[in-house]
This record gives sequence, C-alpha cells and structure tokens, in this order.
Amino acid sequence: MPLFSFEGASPQVHPDAWIAPTATLIGDVTVEKGASVWYGAVIRADFGPIVIREGANVQDNSVIHSGGGTPTEVGKNVTVGHQCLVHDCTVGEQALIGNGSTVLDKSVIGPRSLVAAGATVTPGTEVPAETIAMGSPAKKFVPLTDSARLWVEHNAGIYQDLARRHRDGSEPV
Repeated sequence: MPLFSFEGASPQVHPDAWIAPTATLIGDVTVEKGASVWYGAVIRADFGPIVIREGANVQDNSVIHSGGGTPTEVGKNVTVGHQCLVHDCTVGEQALIGNGSTVLDKSVIGPRSLVAAGATVTPGTEVPAETIAMGSPAKKFVPLTDSARLWVEHNAGIYQDLARRHRDGSEPV
C-alpha cells in the first residue's frame, strides 16, 4: 500500500485496519481499528488531519481531502461509497455516503444519515441525524425509510467482513 509522509506527517494505520494495495494515503492520516480503505481510494491530508474512525470503510476510487482548520473526520462505522468526494467535512457515526456523492467543505453529516447516490452536499450544509439527503445540490431531507435504515445499520458490518476476506484471500496474479 502506498503510504507517503508529507512535511513530516506520516499516515498512522492500526494493525487491524485493512488498506488495499492500490489505495494511497498521504500525510496526517489516521486509520483506526477495523477500518478499511479500498482499491484506488486516495486520502490526502496535506492541509490538515484526516481521521477514519473505527470500523469505517472508504470504498473504491473515493477521495478524501482536508481543507485546513478542523480535522476531516469519517466517523465510526461510516460507509463512504464508491467514487465519492469527501472534502473538509465531518461525517457522523454510522452514516452512509452513497456512491458518486460529493460532500463539501465544513458540511456536517449527522449520525445514521444517508447521502443519496449522486447527491452533492454543498459547503456548510448540516444534514440532520437519521435523514436521507437527496439532490444536487442536496436540499431535500426526509426521514430514513425502512430500506435506507437497513443499509445504514448493516453496510459497515458487511464491509468489515469483506475487508477481512480481502486481507486473507486476495493476492497479485
């Protein structure tokens, strides 16, 4: 896995986290226990720290970048779906950022909320806990539906198991 120091700050990865061999971590990045960073993802902490909390997963080809000031945080048991951009914001515990979504500067995604696939959360937006944020820009917030609640409640565990399988069962050919 490519890990790069930047101006004296180096990524810190818990031994029980899984980082795909093609993911790239740069600078002041912390990846906690049981978290996973998937193929092609880039986490670049050159303007400020980025913390990927315990059990979170950052899926394939997503980009997380800090903008300075407060740390960029991906909360415990969060899912950042495929090809997402998460920039200089806070994602609350067990939230789900849907595939292809963008979450921008100083936004706060509430715990157990879902940013719908393809949505754009504009700078400074606060998404309330246990809601679905939809649209580009995301201006429609509705309570979690039963099906969305299932995704929010179970996706992190599915990816924690899948990360163990990839750690133990994948190899270059």
